[in-house]
Amino acid sequence: MKPETLSFFDRVYEVAKQIPYGRVTSYGAIARYLGAARSARMVGYAMNGSSGKDVPAHRVVNRKGLLTGKQHFEGTNLMQQLLESEGIEVMDNQIQNFEKVFWDPGEAL
Repeated sequence: MKPETLSFFDRVYEVAKQIPYGRVTSYGAIARYLGAARSARMVGYAMNGSSGKDVPAHRVVNRKGLLTGKQHFEGTNLMQQLLESEGIEVMDNQIQNFEKVFWDPGEAL
């Protein structure tokens, strides 16, 4: 399927699948990369609906590095556990050294 025929959610998933192991990005960074800078919330909705699509949704956080989507993961701390299993330090729902682990699709892709 050509990128221009994909839905917005599918385009979000294609970007999210490219986030490297041990790195995170933000809803807004994905939205900006897709040319929809004001659609960070829609990226969040896409992440919420990504279950079963082999999308590393745990690697997408808000612009401050907060795990704002964690309530959409099964279990109480699954999002944090997945991030920590990749070597990302999380304290009080906040990614530590956020600038260091941040991956910007606009620069990388």
